[in-house]
Amino acid sequence: MKQAQLQRLRNLLSCPTAPFREALVMAEVESQLQSAAIPYFYDQHRNIVVGVASEKSYQKLLSQRSKEPVRVFIAHMDHPGFHGVRWLSEKCLSIKWFGGSPIKHLAGRKVWLASDDGLLVEGSLKKVVLRKDKRAIQTAEVVLDKPLEDKKISALKIFGGFNFRAPIWQSGKRIYTRAADDLVGVFAILETARQLQAINKRNKKTKRPPFIGLLTRGEEVGFVGAVAHLESGFLNKATRPVVAVSLEASRTLPGAIIGKGPVVRMGDWRTVFESGGLKVLSDLAVKLLPGKHQRRVMDGGSCEATAMTAWGIKTIGISLPLGNYHNEGYEGGMDCPAHRGPAPEFVHLDDIEGELKLCQGLMKASLAWDDPWQQQRSRLRKNLKSYQRHL
Repeated sequence: MKQAQLQRLRNLLSCPTAPFREALVMAEVESQLQSAAIPYFYDQHRNIVVGVASEKSYQKLLSQRSKEPVRVFIAHMDHPGFHGVRWLSEKCLSIKWFGGSPIKHLAGRKVWLASDDGLLVEGSLKKVVLRKDKRAIQTAEVVLDKPLEDKKISALKIFGGFNFRAPIWQSGKRIYTRAADDLVGVFAILETARQLQAINKRNKKTKRPPFIGLLTRGEEVGFVGAVAHLESGFLNKATRPVVAVSLEASRTLPGAIIGKGPVVRMGDWRTVFESGGLKVLSDLAVKLLPGKHQRRVMDGGSCEATAMTAWGIKTIGISLPLGNYHNEGYEGGMDCPAHRGPAPEFVHLDDIEGELKLCQGLMKASLAWDDPWQQQRSRLRKNLKSYQRHL
């Protein structure tokens, strides 16, 4: 990965974020889009739509007469974390947790606190209460390392998450960070848009298939931003084909190993994805990443592909195998002192580069979206002919 590209990844992964508290990620996204002169707009729910400059342009693109599908790449800008509820004292904040979390070794664990203006202070957890299903934190108290400089700041403006030695660091080709899920997916969309923009500038006569990036909010509590966008009707009212491509960092599992390549995601724990589109993606992976990709139903969690599928959108998925999913120390490693306790997430640079290749490949014209099984049928018919006499 080129140094400038790696720096853009670092900048994104350094952004504090939590469900519905994505403003700092949005600011970095805007900065990267503007620096590359890539058009974008905010929908009414503050999701970012990349590749078009307005709602009108978006609707026009989706209503054009064409057999070439609009590729809608989707990733989310949030990560599990907490919101402040009320001040209990100058240095003690009551919090509510949003999304998944580790459930062991929580007392005294370090957290960061931020507002939409940036990082504020560090602190530690106490009096942690788990949800009734025992699968995540529900509430807790945070003891600040020191009082805030702005003593009037509302508790409701504060958010945070687990803290480690740094927002991001590298060991070999492993990237350790507070939140790879799903800021790496956001990065892949921005880089794909950047590459397409550069191609269009070099050769204005080359007509590329239509690209949309959808960067959503509140995914960790039930795909809220994605569902809000779907309910607005943009994609459902499209009169040309649409293919949604979910980009996720998903819990590593047998058959989906960190460093062995991006995963052609055949489904999540809720549903399998669209078979024809997966055939296109799988064939592309064989061509572009021979021996350097994986295929699996990634059922360690669910993703926005479930929402897209539920709203009738043809959907496929690419996953990066993710260590320490939702900051729970399944795989251990650096800054993980106890199994299943709080730990930084980690991904592999080779997997990220492979994902970028697949995203770029999906933007090639004339892929076999209309009839992805044609070659398979031909082979099976040939096989039938050779065995016909035995029937």
